[in-house]
Amino acid sequence: MGTESPTKEKPIDSSLEPEKATFSAPEPEKDNRTAEQKAIDDWLPITSSRNAKWWYAAFHNVTAMVGAGVLSLPSAMANLGWGPGVVILILSWIITLYTLWQMVEMHEMVPGKRFDRYHELGQEAFGEKLGLWIVVPQQLICEVGVDIVYMVTGGKSLQKIHDLVCKKNCKSMKTSYFIMIFASVHFILAHLPNFNSIAGISLAAAIMSLSYSTIAWVASLKKGVQHDVAYGYKATTPPGTIFNFFSALGDVAFAYAGHNVVLEIQATIPSTPEKPSKGPMWRGVLLAYIVVALCYFPVALIGYWMFGNTVADNILTSLNKPTWLIVAANMFVVIHVIGSYQLYAMPVFDMIETLLVKKLRFKPTWFLRFTVRNLYVAFTMFVGITFPFFGALLGFFGGFAFAPTTYFLPCIMWLAIYKPKRFSLSWITNWICIILGLLLMILSPIGGLRQIVLNAKNYGFYQ
Repeated sequence: MGTESPTKEKPIDSSLEPEKATFSAPEPEKDNRTAEQKAIDDWLPITSSRNAKWWYAAFHNVTAMVGAGVLSLPSAMANLGWGPGVVILILSWIITLYTLWQMVEMHEMVPGKRFDRYHELGQEAFGEKLGLWIVVPQQLICEVGVDIVYMVTGGKSLQKIHDLVCKKNCKSMKTSYFIMIFASVHFILAHLPNFNSIAGISLAAAIMSLSYSTIAWVASLKKGVQHDVAYGYKATTPPGTIFNFFSALGDVAFAYAGHNVVLEIQATIPSTPEKPSKGPMWRGVLLAYIVVALCYFPVALIGYWMFGNTVADNILTSLNKPTWLIVAANMFVVIHVIGSYQLYAMPVFDMIETLLVKKLRFKPTWFLRFTVRNLYVAFTMFVGITFPFFGALLGFFGGFAFAPTTYFLPCIMWLAIYKPKRFSLSWITNWICIILGLLLMILSPIGGLRQIVLNAKNYGFYQ
C-alpha cells in the first residue's frame, strides 16, 4: 500500500487504549523493497522527489483549488439566490478545509509508512481490493474530468482573446482550433517527470489565479450595478429553477476540488519522525485557503451583485470593457489552466505508469512515458472538442465526482480508521459532513445532466 519509510521509529506502547491501537502499527516497518522496486519508485512521478518546501504545498494547493470554477461562481449564485448561495459557499469552505485537514493528518498515521496516493489511504481504510474500487474510479473521474474541462476553458479563453483583439479584422475560427492550440502546450509540458519539476509552472498558475480573480471582481465593481439588474431566479418555471439550483451545487463542488491531489502533493515533502510532513503541509494548506477565500467570495458576491441573474457562465464573458483588461484576464486564465491541467494530470500519469510497470511488467523507459502522456493529452483534447459545454460540465462532474472525494470520503475514512466514540464531537461532525456531501452528490448531477441535454440540442459538436 503506502510507500514505506526507511526511518525507524519506537515501537507502539502496549498500554495504549484499543481505539488508538486499531490504527497504529505494532512495530515500525523496515524498508524491504528490492533494488528494482526502489528504482521504480524513484522513476514514478509521485515518489521520485521528496524535497519540496512548505510553500510548494501552498501554491500547488492554490493552483489545484482556484481554477476555472471560480469564474462560474456568480452564475451559481444566480441559480442559488442570495441566502442559500452565501450559506453554501461558506459551508463548503469550512467543510472542505476540515476534510483537507483530515487527509493531511492521515498521510502518516501508521509509523514507518506514508500514504502517498489517495487510493493507498482508501486501501488502509476499506481493504486492499475494496479501497481501490471505491477511490480509484472517483479520483480518475475527478482528475480526468478537470483536465477535459480545462481543455475547454483554455480554448475558449484563447478564442475570447482572439475575438477581442482582432474584432472584425480577423477571420473567425472554430472553438475546436483554439482547444487544439491550447493542447499543443501540454504535448510538451506533459513530459516533465514529477510534481517538483512543475513547481515553477504551478507558482505562475497560482499567481495568475489570484490575478484574474481580482480582475473579475474589480472590473465588475467598476462596471457597477446594471440598470436592469434582477436577483430573481433565471428559470421561468419551478422545475427549471429546481434543476438550475441542483446544477449550481455542482459548480460550487467543482470550485473546491483540490482534495484529489492533496496526498500526492504532501508526498513530495520530506518527512522524519521528529519533523513529519504534516507540519509544513498544513501551513501550506492554510495559506492556500486564505487565498481561496480572497478569490472566491469577492468574485461570487460582487459578480452576482453587479449583474444579477443575467451573469454569464463565465464572469469574464459578461465583462467586455475595458478590452485590454479583459484580454489580460483571459490570458491569466490560460496560463493558470496550463499549470492546473498538469497538476491534475500528474496523479493520472502516476496511476497509468504504475499499472504498466508494476502490474504489466513494462520497463520504465522514456518511450513508455512519452507514449502514455501523449495519448492522455490527445484523449482529453478530443473529448473537450466534442463536448464544449463549459457550465454544464462543471455542474455534472462537480456533483458526481468531486462531492464524494472532497466532502465526505475523507470523513468515512476517518471514521473507519480512528473509530471515534458514538455521539462524540468528531463522530457528529463527520456524519454531518457525510450527509451534506451525499445530498450534494445525488442532487447536483441531476441539474448538470439536464444542462448538458439542453446545450446538446442547441449547440453543435466540434464547433
